[in-house]
Amino acid sequence: MAWCFALLHPFKYMRTPDLIRFARDAATGNPLRSSLLVLAMAIGVAAVVVLTALGDGARRYVVNEFSSLGTNLVIVLPGRSQTGGFSPGNAITSTVRDLTIDDAQALLRASAVRRVAPLAVGTSEISFGGKLREVVLAGTNAQFIDVRNLKLAQGRFLPEGDWRRGASEAVIGAKIRDEMFGNESALGQLIRIGDRRFRVVGVLASTGQGLGMNTDELVIVPVSLAQAMFNSNTLFRILVEANSREAIESAKTQVTAIIKQRHEGEEDVTIITQDAVLATFDKLLGTLTLAVAGIAAISLAVAGILVMNVMLVSVTQRTSEIGLLKALGATGATIRSAFLTEAAMLSVAGALLGYLLGQGAAALIRLLYPVFPAFPPDWAVLASLGTALFTGIVFGVLPARQAARLDPVQSLAKR
Repeated sequence: MAWCFALLHPFKYMRTPDLIRFARDAATGNPLRSSLLVLAMAIGVAAVVVLTALGDGARRYVVNEFSSLGTNLVIVLPGRSQTGGFSPGNAITSTVRDLTIDDAQALLRASAVRRVAPLAVGTSEISFGGKLREVVLAGTNAQFIDVRNLKLAQGRFLPEGDWRRGASEAVIGAKIRDEMFGNESALGQLIRIGDRRFRVVGVLASTGQGLGMNTDELVIVPVSLAQAMFNSNTLFRILVEANSREAIESAKTQVTAIIKQRHEGEEDVTIITQDAVLATFDKLLGTLTLAVAGIAAISLAVAGILVMNVMLVSVTQRTSEIGLLKALGATGATIRSAFLTEAAMLSVAGALLGYLLGQGAAALIRLLYPVFPAFPPDWAVLASLGTALFTGIVFGVLPARQAARLDPVQSLAKR
C-alpha cells in the first residue's frame, strides 16, 4: 500500500484527482460488486425514464387525437349532465328533449359561431357489385368537413343546400373504397345503403383509427336522408366551430342561450368545449405520469440501500487500508470524502447507464408503435439522474461516517 503515501498532501487532505483515483481503484478492485451496484441504479433510472415516457406519451397521444377532431370546437350533446364540468362519463347523458335540425340551424345566429354541423349516426349495410358489408353511417351537412378538419382524397364533399332536403349523394372512407371497389374508380358509382341508392361523389383521405370516428370506414350522407333511414328526426350531436380560440367561451354561452330559448327555458343539453376536454385529459394523464414516476423512483431507493450495504462491506474489507491512511495523518473528513466520492461515482455510472437503457427502450416503443409519442419528459430525465446521485450519496453517508470513526491502531491490528 505504498501508494497511500502519495495520496496524502500534506498527509491530511487528499487532492481531488487523488480522491477520484482512490474511488476508481476501490470500485475496480471488486468488479462484480461494483457492477451489481451500477446495474441496480441503472434499472431504477431506466424504469423512471420508460414509465414516464409511456405516461407522457399517452398524454400527448390523447391530446393530439382530440386536437385532430377539429379546431375551436364546441359540442352540443342531448340531455343534461348531472355533474358540473366535463368528465369522460359525460358522453352518457339522460335525454330530456331531442336535438333537431332546426336547433342546429338556429345556432348559426350566434355571432361567435363560424360553422355548424348537425350529426346523426347509425349503422347500415352498403352493397355494390355483389359485395356487402356493414358501415357506420353519418348524416351531416357540407360544413362537417371543415368543422372536423377532414381531407378528401378524391372528388368533392356534400353540396351546400337545404339541410332538410338532400341529394342522394355519399362520401365514403378510404377503406370502404378499397374493399368495395378495388381497382375501379368509386366516383360516380351507384351504391345501395340500406334500402336507398346513392351516388358516390367523394372519397375521404385515410386517417386511420383514432379517438373519434374511424373515417376510413365511414359513409357520409345528407343529414335529412340519414334521419329518414334511421326513422328518427333526432340528432346524435351538434358540432359547432367558434370564430376563434378566444371566442370559444362566448360561443358556448350563446349556444346555451339559443338552445334554452328554443327548448322553452329548459337547459336540457350538455355543452362541452374542446379546450375543456383537452384540459381534463391533460391533467388526468399528467397526474398519472407523476404517479408512475413516483412508483418507479422506489427502485432508486432500493438501489440506494444496496449502495449502503455494498459500502459497509467495503469499509469492513478495507479496514487496514483506512487505518494506514489515518496513521499517516488523514482526517475523518478526508476518509468520508473518499468513500462519498466512490458512492457518487458508482451512482453516476449507474444513472448514465440507466438513462441510455431508458432512452433505448423508449425508442424501441416508438419504433414498434409509430403513432405513440413515447418521449420521456425532460423533467423526468433530470429528476431521475438527480435522484440517483442524491440517493447514492445519502445512503453512502453511513458507511463513510463509519469509516471515518475507525481507530487507526485497531484498524492496523486487523491486518
